[in-house]
Amino acid sequence: MWTEQTVQKLRQMRLHGMADAVVNQAERTDVQGLGFEERLALIVDAEWNARENRRLTRLLKEARLKIPQACLEDIDYTHSPEFDSW
Repeated sequence: MWTEQTVQKLRQMRLHGMADAVVNQAERTDVQGLGFEERLALIVDAEWNARENRRLTRLLKEARLKIPQACLEDIDYTHSPEFDSW
């Protein structure tokens, strides 16, 4: 019961990453053996990652790239132009 109230309070404070991490930890049995500091660190890391992901998503949207799904790994270097040597 206290977990539900805590999750509601976290969501009201707009700490959605932390709320999701608390719910995730409540469902997982392997996390139960960790100490308080370790579990808190996991929750804080989840919030930080969620904020960074939202920030990067916003920046990519604002960039209005011509090909938004493009990535460096997709560059094909096999068809490079030949240069004449002097």
